Amino acid sequence: MPRTNLSMSISADGYVAGPDQSQEQPLGVGGMALHDWHLGPAKDHPVNRQVVSDMMDGMGATIMGRNMFGPIRGEWETSDWNGWWGDDPPYHCPVFVLTHYPRDPIEMEGGTTFHFVTDGIESAYALATAAAGGRDISIAGGASCARQAIAAGLVDEIDLQ
Repeated sequence: MPRTNLSMSISADGYVAGPDQSQEQPLGVGGMALHDWHLGPAKDHPVNRQVVSDMMDGMGATIMGRNMFGPIRGEWETSDWNGWWGDDPPYHCPVFVLTHYPRDPIEMEGGTTFHFVTDGIESAYALATAAAGGRDISIAGGASCARQAIAAGLVDEIDLQ
């Protein structure tokens, strides 16, 4: 059975993003400061590169919440929003996005395909397990997705940065 890891950047007072998330500021006002170590200027530090490499190596599938995928609320409508990572997201594996609204899968460069799951964390986990082919599964966040995965007993390991 694959190992399931929950890995999140979190502030000392328990926040994983700043307030007022938007397409312009997907991590909210000041939220990028939590992620500078792997997305900002510090990402090229050898220690930070090693931590990211250790997190991603062996990952066969990822599960995330809709808010982590993007700040679009309600129906998807005709949104061309494909996540805030650009054309080549860092996942390079199937990603299962928890949502209440169906949407067709989005294939990106580098092997990332976003699949939208409307029937809960257990369903997303079953799909991720099948897609991972025996490799590990990452619970990427946000906070609601993390809570659901922990409550369902799906998490083997938690890494907080």
